[in-house]
Amino acid sequence: MSYIPHTDADRRAMLAAIGVESIEELFDAVPEQYRFPHLALPEPLSEMEVLSELYGLQAANASVQDFSLFLGAGAYHHFIPSAINHILLRGEFYTAYTPYQPEVSQGTLQAIFEYQSMLCALTGMEAANASHYDGATSLAEAIIVAINEARGKRRKIVLSAGINPQYREVVRTYLQGQDVTFVGDDRVRTPAELLELVDDQTAMLAVAYPNFFGQIEDFTGLADSLHSQKVLLTLVADPIMLGLFKSPGELGADMAVGEGQPLGIPLSFGGPYLGYFACTKQLVRKISGRIIGETKDNRGQRAFVMTLRPREQDIRREKATSNICTNQGLMALAAGIYLSLMGKCGLRTVANLCYQKSHYAAREIDRLPGFSVDWSKPFFKEFMVRCPRPVAEINARLLEDYGIIGGYDLAQDYPDRANTMLLAVTEMNTREEIDALVAALEEIAS
Repeated sequence: MSYIPHTDADRRAMLAAIGVESIEELFDAVPEQYRFPHLALPEPLSEMEVLSELYGLQAANASVQDFSLFLGAGAYHHFIPSAINHILLRGEFYTAYTPYQPEVSQGTLQAIFEYQSMLCALTGMEAANASHYDGATSLAEAIIVAINEARGKRRKIVLSAGINPQYREVVRTYLQGQDVTFVGDDRVRTPAELLELVDDQTAMLAVAYPNFFGQIEDFTGLADSLHSQKVLLTLVADPIMLGLFKSPGELGADMAVGEGQPLGIPLSFGGPYLGYFACTKQLVRKISGRIIGETKDNRGQRAFVMTLRPREQDIRREKATSNICTNQGLMALAAGIYLSLMGKCGLRTVANLCYQKSHYAAREIDRLPGFSVDWSKPFFKEFMVRCPRPVAEINARLLEDYGIIGGYDLAQDYPDRANTMLLAVTEMNTREEIDALVAALEEIAS
């Protein structure tokens, strides 16, 4: 994005247009003692000096271009087609603001419509919004939907400990003070054990697909058991995995939520990301975000409109149950472009590569003395490795001596998994990189 500074004449014209004589007058509402505090800023630099300093800071970062990456745990290194960035950089898409005027927003509306349509096809759900800030926010919004679907009479939520720990922390922060009880995530439980926690006060049960450890659990019959008790089922699903395995809709879920970052969005030091949200038609009027629909204009031509803008504070503020307003429109656009470029076959190929490469890595690491892979359940692109030394120590050696960013230390969130590393392998990891990791782990353990 180009930066074009205002000239003095530009500033004078703008100030005259709003009826003030100086920029200082714009701050009259701020008490004088707080208006212009002294800031201990360094001396100004020229553009050349600033660029030199920024390049120096950039060189200190461990980027995926310079290191092999085997760290996942919620954010993943996937291939991003170059066409995505070229389309995102068009000026028409720079704002994520709600397109209230369809006659001047057809491009944005169509982009959102296509994203929602592809997301429904991917998740097997009947409706999808656009969108939330990240996967954790989407899960929190799903809980709000479940409580409102039960008309506030059920305020107990069963959360699996297999859901990303950061998601569960965000959920508790999001819903503090709303008289919601959370159970189930004090330890890892099977789906059958989670069902035992469901009672007539439960509004929703949420599980991860795959779970935080990369494992794929058997959810056969789970939805039927919950629905017989009028309890909703939410799956926190990896969208890449849905290119290869059963969709949440096929598993009977009422809502599918998760992180859309794997769909053409770079790691970017943690954001901005995309919280996708899809649900059954029954729940569509209780969700937040935007629902874009297709119709015909007065000339019979295809046209796009905002069909639903449910539960927002700007409609009936006193009855709103969510304050989500401006959405992650640019990120939804990126995900929509990615899905359209990959198509069904492309997405399936990516998912299959993740599956096959992660299993190759697991088999090779499992052969190493002192290392053992957890094969107790099927896994997708992440797997657990029991290590002969502390994970932090191994990761430090991998980075310093071999240029490899290692896996996630599960002991940070699961005390019973000391010395256990969570490794992620995607289509971006070559066989040579995997073999180099295996050789490095063997040397470190020796």
